Amino acid sequence: KENVGSQDQVAAAFGGFNRIDFKEGKTIDVHPITLHSEKMQELQCNLMMFFTGFSRFAHDIAGAQINNIPKKKKELKLMSQMVNESIKILNGSKIDDFGRLLNESWKIKRTLSHKITTDSIDEIYNAGIKAGALGGKILGAGGGGFILFFVKPEKQPKVRKALQNFLHVPFKFEELGSQIVYYKQSEYF
Repeated sequence: KENVGSQDQVAAAFGGFNRIDFKEGKTIDVHPITLHSEKMQELQCNLMMFFTGFSRFAHDIAGAQINNIPKKKKELKLMSQMVNESIKILNGSKIDDFGRLLNESWKIKRTLSHKITTDSIDEIYNAGIKAGALGGKILGAGGGGFILFFVKPEKQPKVRKALQNFLHVPFKFEELGSQIVYYKQSEYF
């Protein structure tokens, strides 16, 4: 009964690149997004993730967002519309627009609750943008954890230098999702 989202669990369970729709009555629809392997590779090469070094309780941040939902319907609708726009961008030729859209989404998300960002997170974000990132977002509920930037490969060394006090975490998209691992001790000893 905590105030946390379900998107991370659904994404981990299904794997791959998906549009996840949460509907009333706890229904979750997962729609795979099909991109050419070259486009997926291009997206992967333009993303950088850093650990902010700040931990937080997602429960508190998500709770504040939930309490603000009645006052933030316009912002939430705009963010929802950005999902379709991002899919169109990824299937098009101007992938840089995805980075710009991330920036617009971050500007809206940070208005959902005063707990989503902090002065320290804003400093990290602004340093990334100043160094050449086109956009980014805090991952998870906000308040700390990881931050993702969209950065053209030629600008990545400058962003890495600007954020050298933070752990750069290379990552790779996972296609498989959760898997059952079978272990039977007698088979190994």
